[in-house]
Amino acid sequence: MSRNYFKIAVLPGDGIGPEVTNESVKILNAIGSLFNYSFDFKYGIVGADAIFQTGNPLPDGTLELCKDSDAVLFGAIGDPSFDNNPDAKVRPEQGLLKLRKELGLFANIRPLKTYSSLISKSPLKQEIIEGTDIQIYRELISGIYFGEKFTEENGDYAYDVCRYNREDITQIAHLAFQDAQKRRKKSNPYR
Repeated sequence: MSRNYFKIAVLPGDGIGPEVTNESVKILNAIGSLFNYSFDFKYGIVGADAIFQTGNPLPDGTLELCKDSDAVLFGAIGDPSFDNNPDAKVRPEQGLLKLRKELGLFANIRPLKTYSSLISKSPLKQEIIEGTDIQIYRELISGIYFGEKFTEENGDYAYDVCRYNREDITQIAHLAFQDAQKRRKKSNPYR
């Protein structure tokens, strides 16, 4: 296969997910035409859609599809029938959490940068938001997402354990520090 050929797992998911992924596939195809890339899109189910079809928010076939792909194009998950439903033993977000864990997707990187042409659209005052340019790194495969949870049947006692080990913290911190060294051409002053 050519270096410009990529297998993409497409997981439209729920809600607006199918609409967003359909448009994203169109964009990727347009990019492919312009820059000589070809994509093999294979579709899988995840989230509420997968629960309704199989009872599992991340079926084994979907997980294998993702593992055998070069990238995953993920739509959205969730369904009103699961919102605030304490009787739901299986939930759409469990599929996303398992996918993150299985693929080692430990970092969520959220950039926040302002553009002068859009500042007037912000709900924040211009003098507060102008010039903002930050990256937020959030750890995704341990701690709050996977901690042990318990509630007594009568509701008198509950706990939610948020546990991290050294490796969990080191890998996310290392990634964030590497990015920080590249931003605005600043280097580590302590070397």
